[in-house]
Amino acid sequence: MQDWQNAGFGLYIHWPFCQSKCPYCDFNSHVAAQIDQATWARAYLSEIDRIAAQTQGRLLNTVFFGGGTPSLMDPELVAALITRIRAAWTPANDLEITLEANPGSVEAARFRAFAEAGVNRISMGIQALNDTDLKRLGRLHSATDARKAYEIARDAFARVSFDLIYARQHQTPVAWASELREALSMAVDHLSLYQLTIEQGTAFGTRHAAGGLKGLPEDDIAADMYLLTQDICATHGLPAYEIANHARPGAQSRHNLIYWRGGDYAGIGPGAHGRLTLNGQRLATSTPLMPQTWLDQIAREGHGEHPRETIPRDEQATEYLMMSLRLTEGTDLERYQQLSGEPLPEHRITELTDQGLLTRSATHIQATETGRAVLNALLRALML
Repeated sequence: MQDWQNAGFGLYIHWPFCQSKCPYCDFNSHVAAQIDQATWARAYLSEIDRIAAQTQGRLLNTVFFGGGTPSLMDPELVAALITRIRAAWTPANDLEITLEANPGSVEAARFRAFAEAGVNRISMGIQALNDTDLKRLGRLHSATDARKAYEIARDAFARVSFDLIYARQHQTPVAWASELREALSMAVDHLSLYQLTIEQGTAFGTRHAAGGLKGLPEDDIAADMYLLTQDICATHGLPAYEIANHARPGAQSRHNLIYWRGGDYAGIGPGAHGRLTLNGQRLATSTPLMPQTWLDQIAREGHGEHPRETIPRDEQATEYLMMSLRLTEGTDLERYQQLSGEPLPEHRITELTDQGLLTRSATHIQATETGRAVLNALLRALML
């Protein structure tokens, strides 16, 4: 068995357009007045056919439409892509097809059509449940819009997830706990809960550097919010299975698990990344960031990728360790050793276990709740 088969094979399709650029967002997203969806359909279909020819015979476990705001895609485009995907690969019986959506009225009106197109899981970017914070985050929807869209999504899809951001400006742990409990009263099976991070190159990054982003919680307060999040979600039956992701048993995002467990995934679209194992080599794939550049390259060269890079076995091992320790299930020690050629140092594992940052079973190491809160430091200590 090849290593990627421990985790499966998924397909990521990136839709790069949004109605507006959120000030905290460092994803590859663009605002465009007009979008020729027929041109995009041809490009996506061409790339699906090309990647499928290189990965013939594989069972496809998941498809994820990310962005950007994929709920701005025409449902007919989504349907055409899903039809081609199902013909190009052998789909798993429980093929998970996720589409990211904003909870605006335009997108919500399309939910039923997306379900009819074959989408069976929706992931909604709600981000906050009060209007003051939504405005601060640059969101176009209101809290009322979000609640209405969520109810529409629950009627259309068996599986619904939504995102919230915490450690926002002027937010207290008490206020976050109240908001989180409201979110858990709404949640069907999955929540993604992200701490606000200030990234360079974003509007928030520029504002923060100039001293203009007031009221952000101190680091120790934000850490308290993280631990509070774990406790409240676990009490409500949605324990963490990854640092920022919580689910009822069996409702985890299977697509994201492919990433964290070190599986293979094809990335199609501007700025999409992938990991493909072909002819015994693990390859990193990437694509041009700018939408028109990506389209032009496909028209000119017949593909939308940068040159692929081979990932050496030791780097595969490091990547697997970094991703798998994000998960509560942790890192398979034998699998790490097969990739690395040598085991993780026992004395480091023992030290970190004694410090309460790791636990160990016969086959795995897992970061504790405290360890996941300081994961970068934990990884540095393991790899010294």
